[in-house]
Amino acid sequence: MTTPPPETLIVDKKTVSCDGGEGALGHPRVYLTMGDEGRVECGYCDREFILKGGPADKSRSKAA
Repeated sequence: MTTPPPETLIVDKKTVSCDGGEGALGHPRVYLTMGDEGRVECGYCDREFILKGGPADKSRSKAA
């Protein structure tokens, strides 16, 4: 059994930035690039980014 990410964001670009959110609880800004699967997870905060219309978005829609 896998634990779901704390937050999933649907985005329009394959390269995204993540800073963990606002305030002191954030982390250094990192830039993440998605692979062919159309998803990437932040190594600091586990926030998941899914490319709109990409393979991960389509499989997510089928599961819902």
